[in-house]
Amino acid sequence: MARARKMLTDWQAPYIQALMRQIERQSKSTLASWAVGYAERVLLPLWSARYPDDWRPRRALEAARRWLAEEIKLPEAKVSILACHAAARESEGDPVARAAARAIGQSASTIHSARHCIGLPLYGAVAVAYDALGTSASWSELEACAAKECERMLEALRAVSVDDEPNPAKIDWKC
Repeated sequence: MARARKMLTDWQAPYIQALMRQIERQSKSTLASWAVGYAERVLLPLWSARYPDDWRPRRALEAARRWLAEEIKLPEAKVSILACHAAARESEGDPVARAAARAIGQSASTIHSARHCIGLPLYGAVAVAYDALGTSASWSELEACAAKECERMLEALRAVSVDDEPNPAKIDWKC
């Protein structure tokens, strides 16, 4: 069996480019709400099925929600987000759980920097693909499945997007 990949890496793929263009037109709060909501609906169940007693990813999403509601400050939220990233590192042997926790951590981290929301498709789509097809599937099969998940992510972002957003996030992709 080939070593499982951690994430999508082709920044020029049409499905990633389409997401990036939509992301660039939205505010940080819209992006954070979208990323956190999608991670809650799609990725948290993948994590919870494998680690039902590990609440770190759930707590990261809850902290991001609390920050969005202005109930807590960023330093308090970051404690939970960093714990989620630790959960991802500790789940190294499970590609689905690892990618799901990484995507959740990046989604929650969007409250810190809008650019982090790209972690949702880069990691999250891989988690969904591994969950659907298993680790023995070829990379081309996994990538095709991940591309479809990215399309669903784009549809979800478009559903919450603000037309002519007056305060779009300033994102330097560094890629």
